[in-house]
Amino acid sequence: MKQTPVSGRKTWLIVAAILALGAIYWFGLRTDPKVAALNQAIEAKASPALRDYPYPFRVLRLEGTVAVMATPRSPEVPVYRMIGALYPSLAGKSPDNPDFVAAEKELSKAQSEARKIVLEQPGVTGVKWELDQNWLISHGISLN
Repeated sequence: MKQTPVSGRKTWLIVAAILALGAIYWFGLRTDPKVAALNQAIEAKASPALRDYPYPFRVLRLEGTVAVMATPRSPEVPVYRMIGALYPSLAGKSPDNPDFVAAEKELSKAQSEARKIVLEQPGVTGVKWELDQNWLISHGISLN
């Protein structure tokens, strides 16, 4: 059967679309194996307190030898809102409430432990924190 120019063009467009989707996956959606290994290290070496912590500390990407990690904490977001999202029973409590202060210390300890685990991994010389805007927004915290 003889192929018409139109069907040849369709075939080329289909192949081009498949290649484009493959490139998008390979360069944009695929998880970097080094980042995946760092996140697996956090899971494997985490203490029970870090493993059960209500926020999942993780590496987002590598910038050279610096691991960029997600955090819910930032000077731009009032701490009482973020702690209230982590611990709903503390929502609306005063920042000087003993349970609130304990929750802040627990956050600091969990974040420090996750950072330490990542810094112990080969090829990582530093950690940079990046605000986890998606997590905050999904917990009703605006970023104005």
